[in-house]
Amino acid sequence: MSETLPACPVETTLLLIGDKWKVLILRDLMDGTKRFNELQRSIGKISQKVLTTNLRKMEEHGLLQRQIYAEVPPRVEYTLTDTGYSLKPILDAMHSWGNNYKETSK
Repeated sequence: MSETLPACPVETTLLLIGDKWKVLILRDLMDGTKRFNELQRSIGKISQKVLTTNLRKMEEHGLLQRQIYAEVPPRVEYTLTDTGYSLKPILDAMHSWGNNYKETSK
């Protein structure tokens, strides 16, 4: 990663996963390797361009790896790296907080 990271650790985390698409990509890859079309279907209303851009940025930051298979048509799979999987406690906390919020805001 060539960019300079912020001094604040919270800001660094937000830089890496601070938008909804990246968090949803992480959520869906926590279950294991997925192909591009699987991710696009599971995430929902995300364009091909936006998904591609986010996947490339996450690969650049070391959160996932892309495996290209020399087939016709080409097959590309995405898998979280150990660094990507290390975000699981954060996603679990977000899931728990979201459930609690939904229950208390009824």
